[in-house]
Amino acid sequence: MKYVKSLGYANAADLSKMIEWNERYGIKFLRLSSEMFPFASHHIYGYTLEHAAEPLRKAGELAMKYGHRLTMHPGQFTQLGSPRPEVITASIRDLEFHCEYLDRLQLKGQADRDAVMIIHMGGIYGDKESALARFKETYTTRLSEGIKRRLVLENDDVCYTIEDILPTCQELGIPLVLDWHHHNILHGNLREGSYDAREVVGAAIRKTWTDKGITQKQHYSEPREGAVTNKERRRHSARVFKLPPCADDMDLMIEAKDKEQAVFELMKVYKLPGWEKINEVIPHERQDENKPIPKKRAKKQKKTKKQLEAEAAGEIEVVKEEEEPVVELIPEQELGMGGPERRVYWPEGHEDWLRPKKREIKKKVKEEDTTAGETQESALEETPKKKPRMSKQPKRKTPVKSEVKEEEENDKMSSALEATPEKKLTKVKASGKRKAAPTKAIKKEAAIEDSIKDVNMEEADNIPPPSVQPKRKAPSKTKVKTEEKEPESDLQTRVAEADKRNVEIIVANAKKRALDATKEKISKSGKDGQVISTVTRITTEPSNKPPSLGRTRSSRKTVPAI
Repeated sequence: MKYVKSLGYANAADLSKMIEWNERYGIKFLRLSSEMFPFASHHIYGYTLEHAAEPLRKAGELAMKYGHRLTMHPGQFTQLGSPRPEVITASIRDLEFHCEYLDRLQLKGQADRDAVMIIHMGGIYGDKESALARFKETYTTRLSEGIKRRLVLENDDVCYTIEDILPTCQELGIPLVLDWHHHNILHGNLREGSYDAREVVGAAIRKTWTDKGITQKQHYSEPREGAVTNKERRRHSARVFKLPPCADDMDLMIEAKDKEQAVFELMKVYKLPGWEKINEVIPHERQDENKPIPKKRAKKQKKTKKQLEAEAAGEIEVVKEEEEPVVELIPEQELGMGGPERRVYWPEGHEDWLRPKKREIKKKVKEEDTTAGETQESALEETPKKKPRMSKQPKRKTPVKSEVKEEEENDKMSSALEATPEKKLTKVKASGKRKAAPTKAIKKEAAIEDSIKDVNMEEADNIPPPSVQPKRKAPSKTKVKTEEKEPESDLQTRVAEADKRNVEIIVANAKKRALDATKEKISKSGKDGQVISTVTRITTEPSNKPPSLGRTRSSRKTVPAI
């Protein structure tokens, strides 16, 4: 808890500067935050404010010097009329913390009487009369005299109107804070606006304050722009632009999101005392802050090996570089006080003026894009529109002339091989060595293979060579015409012709592979030219089904050597 307490101490020390700031700009009424001491009212980790007694005393002394009134407003969870005992116990503990806070200021006389704690009655819990009865019982039986002396009730915009809590305040001697914004949303039998609140119940409300000798206080706020329903109207606007009927001897608390800026707005509009002291902030420039002056650092020279050894041995003293000092241009007591020109006001929605301007990174623009205005528009008009490019279709492959020549050479070689006698084949040498003469069984197998080979060659010779297909022209880039559908008879004829061409190409390729296999067999043959291998036969089978484009029915049979 040491760190948590240090936060509370720092907040208490800043309280004196807040009072000085208010005095400089004519604000005499301040609500102290209930969050200045974190967890102070916690049922386990709670603590007293003895460690911050001195800064709180100084702040109270300063408030009495300038005649400022200080108040507090505990949160919505502080409900003395709750049906749950643990909630009432926690609420009393929270009020004890707030009471100690105000007592530590050591205010005297009227300043101490004006230091009040304002709370709401709380929830109804299904029965408003029972909730009011529980509040009265808790107030009379469980609250200390210090809390009773400072406690004040306020009407709200959800449950309790002025008429609901005024009898309780009169009975128990509790002052009542009139909140104009809440009254305009939830007003009960009274009419909305200021007339009934001032003429019907105004005197009774004022008497609750004067009976205890406390300066009367009122709250004022406005709904956000465009709010229609009660739920929307409950939300406070950032600033207010009107003043309620409030007497000069009352304290008026402005409840707005922009806090002191909302007060400055009213001071400027109504020319209230001190409005001439307020000047507008220069965007992104502060005259009440100290900034370090940038210093150009000299480039460090690399030390030699001898210098490093001398430093390690202690022969040379190592001089540490001093940190750049922050030049104090403004005294400590003037920091954050608006500067000599009192620049503390900014228009609504311009809170970013207090922060440095964000660095803008400009993107490099091409020279073509720099042309602006009419020149760019005229250039676009003069430039003709480009026609869309047509996607290139892949060219259809056609037989190459070199392949046709190779097929003719293979035919010549096959005829030469048929005319070559067996005795010449026996003279073929393999890897420079003469092989042993083959046996009778091998010769028999070779003779059978030769006969099968002759049959295949004769069948292949009877197949006509493949026709060379003409190169298909690509569609023109400029115009694409849709082709009309051909009759079914023409389409079937074209499909049959395409099928026939594909069959011819496949047979020719098979013939080539057969010749290549024959060459390989000859190169691997023995002394007498017998070959031990398998022979591939290509046969085409007729089909009863109509042919399909780009497909052929073919089978590949392998005849094993006998």
